[in-house]
Amino acid sequence: MGAGHDHSHGGGDTRVGRMIIGAAILGAFFVVELVTALMINSIALLADAGHMLTDLVAMFMGLTAVLLARRGSTSAARTYGWHRAEVFTAVANAALLLGVAGFILYEAFERLGDAPEVPGVPLIVVALAGLIANAAVMLLLRSDSEHSLAVRGAYMEVVADTVGSIGVLIAGIVTVTTGWPYADVVVAVLVALWVLPRAFALARAALRILSESSPAHIDVEELRSALRDVPGVTEVHDLHVWTLVPGRDMATAHLTSTADATRVLVAAQAVLAARGLEHATVQVEPPGGVGDCGANAC
Repeated sequence: MGAGHDHSHGGGDTRVGRMIIGAAILGAFFVVELVTALMINSIALLADAGHMLTDLVAMFMGLTAVLLARRGSTSAARTYGWHRAEVFTAVANAALLLGVAGFILYEAFERLGDAPEVPGVPLIVVALAGLIANAAVMLLLRSDSEHSLAVRGAYMEVVADTVGSIGVLIAGIVTVTTGWPYADVVVAVLVALWVLPRAFALARAALRILSESSPAHIDVEELRSALRDVPGVTEVHDLHVWTLVPGRDMATAHLTSTADATRVLVAAQAVLAARGLEHATVQVEPPGGVGDCGANAC
C-alpha cells in the first residue's frame, strides 16, 4: 500500500506573468550596464553587470520551476519531468558567478598602481537606474515570494543585487567629490567578494541535490527512529531521503509490521509529513518479506 498525493498546482499564471516582466526589466538593464561599463572602462559596473546576469539566471530558474510544477511529467521516459533542469541551471549559475568574480578580482589586481580614470557621473546615473530596476522587480515578486520557493529564490537574488548597485553609486559619488581613482576598483573587489561565498553556497547546494545526498535539514536517523516507534512496526529498512528540486524532498521506506497495514501506513505518512516529506512512498510488509502478504503489502 503506497502513499497517495495530489500533484496539481494552481495559481501559477500570476507568478509567470510577473516573473516574465521582471526578467525583461533585468535583461534590459543588464545590457545598459554592460555597455556603459565597457564604454567608460568601469570594473565596478562590470562586476555589477555580472551579478545582474546571475539575477536573470535565477529568474529563469524560478520561472522554469513554476512552469514545471504546473505541467508535471509529460513523458513515460521522464517520470519526474524536467524538474532537475532547475538544479543543472543552478550549477551553471554558480560557475558563471565564480567566473565573473575571478575575472573582476584579476582585473582589479591588474589596475593596482595604474587605475584608469573612470567618470563618476555615468556611475551615479547607471547605479540609480539599477536601483530603480531592482526596486520594480522586487515589487513585482514580493507577494509571490511569500508563497513560492521558486519565486523566493529569484526575489532574494534581486535583493542581493541591490547591494551592488548601492556600491556603484557610492563609487560614483566618491569619484565625483574626491577624484580618487581607486573608488571604482575598491567597489568592484567588494562586489566580487560579496558574490564568491554565495556562488560556493549555490554550487554546494546544487551538487548535494545531484548526488542525491540526504537534505541537510532532515535527520535521517531520527526519522528512522520515529518510523520504528509507529505502533506495530518491528523494522525499518530501505529508508532513502533525497531532494528532487529545492523545496521538494522525497522519501521511500519499507516497514515490517504484523499490525494492520492501513493503520501503519497512515501513521507513517503522518511521521513523514511532519518533517516536510509529503512526497513519500511507504511499503508495509509482513515479517519475512512481501512474497505472501496479499492486501497488506504495498
